[in-house]
Amino acid sequence: MDERTVERIYKRFKPHIFMVVTQIGYTVLYFITEASFNNGMNPHVYITYRHIVSGLVMFPLAYFLERKVRPKLTVSLFAEIFLLSLLGVGLTLNMYFASLRYTSPTFVASMVNTIASLTFMIAVALRLEMLDVRKPRGIAKVLGTLVSLSGVMTMTLYKGSVIPSLGRPLVRIQGTAATHENWVKGSILTVASCVAWSLWYIMQAFTLKRYPAQLSLTAWMSCLGAAQSAAFTVFVEHRRAAWTVGFNIDLWSTIYGGVVCSGLIVFLQLWVTEEKGPVFVTMFNPLTTLQVAVIAYFVLGEKLNVGSILGGVTVILGLYLLLWGKEEDQEAEMKSGEPYLTYNESTGSKLQALALEGKEGNRGEP
Repeated sequence: MDERTVERIYKRFKPHIFMVVTQIGYTVLYFITEASFNNGMNPHVYITYRHIVSGLVMFPLAYFLERKVRPKLTVSLFAEIFLLSLLGVGLTLNMYFASLRYTSPTFVASMVNTIASLTFMIAVALRLEMLDVRKPRGIAKVLGTLVSLSGVMTMTLYKGSVIPSLGRPLVRIQGTAATHENWVKGSILTVASCVAWSLWYIMQAFTLKRYPAQLSLTAWMSCLGAAQSAAFTVFVEHRRAAWTVGFNIDLWSTIYGGVVCSGLIVFLQLWVTEEKGPVFVTMFNPLTTLQVAVIAYFVLGEKLNVGSILGGVTVILGLYLLLWGKEEDQEAEMKSGEPYLTYNESTGSKLQALALEGKEGNRGEP
C-alpha cells in the first residue's frame, strides 16, 4: 500500500476517526465526573468551572491561529452564538446533570442515544439532510433510525437476567452516589436536555456557515456558556462551600472536562459538522454507552444485564445502517461527476436553490 493510498484512506475516514476519539474522551469523562460528584462536587459548579477552563485554553489558540480567517463579529452573529451557547451549555448540560439526581445514570445514558434520531428527524424536516425513500440508501437511513430507537428502548425498558461478574473489581469509585427521588421530574429534564442537545447540533451547522472558524466558535461557546451557567448556579446554589475545589479528583475532572471535552472535543465536532453534518456527529453517541457498560463491567465490577447487551447491539446495527446510507449519498454525489463538497457547501447550495424556487414560484402567482 503506497503513501497516496494511505493518505486517501485517511482523508476519507478522518471524520470517522475523529468521532471515535471524541466518544473515547466522553467515556473517560463519565467515570471521572462520577467520581467527582460522589466526592461532593456540585454538578452546576462543575459545568461553570469546566467552561472557564476551556475558555482560558481555547481563546489564545483561537486568537493567534484563526486571526486571518475569523469573520467580523456582528451584533446579530454574537446573539446567535449566545443562543448556541445557551442551548449547548446553559440548558443542555445543566438539565442533563440535574436529571441524574432524580433518575439513574443508565436511564440518562440510554436516553442520550435518542439524540441521533432526533437530530436526523429535525435535519430532514429542515431539508438539511437528503432522504429519498425510493432508493436503498434512503431506506437504510430510515431503518437505521428506527432500529437505533428500538435498541435504546430495549436498554431502557428491558433488563433481563444479570450476567455474573468475573471477579473483584480492578478499580473502586469511592463516595456516596446521589439519591434518586422523582422519576417524573427527572424524565422531563432528560427529554428536554436531549431535545436541546439535538437543536444545538443542528444550529451549529447554520452558525458555521456565518462563522466558519471552529476554534473561535469553541472559545466563544465556552466563555458564554460559563457565564450563563454561573448565573444559573448562583441562583440555585447558595452555599459558598460548593464553589470550593480542592486539590483532588474535583480539580482533575474540571481540568479534563474543560481542556479535552469542552475544548478539543467540541472543536473536533465542529470540524466534522462542517464536513459531514450534524446527523453524522450524533450517530456515534451510542459508542459511549457501550464503552461505559463494558468498562464498568470488566474494570469496576458493576452489574451488566442481558437487556443492555441486546439493546447495545441493536443500537450499533442501526447506527451503521444510518452510516451506510450517508456514505452511499456521498458515493452517489461523486459518481454524478460533481466536485466533492463539504456538508456546509452542499447544504448552502441546496438552501440557495430552494430560495430561488420560492422566488420563482412567487413571481408566477397572480
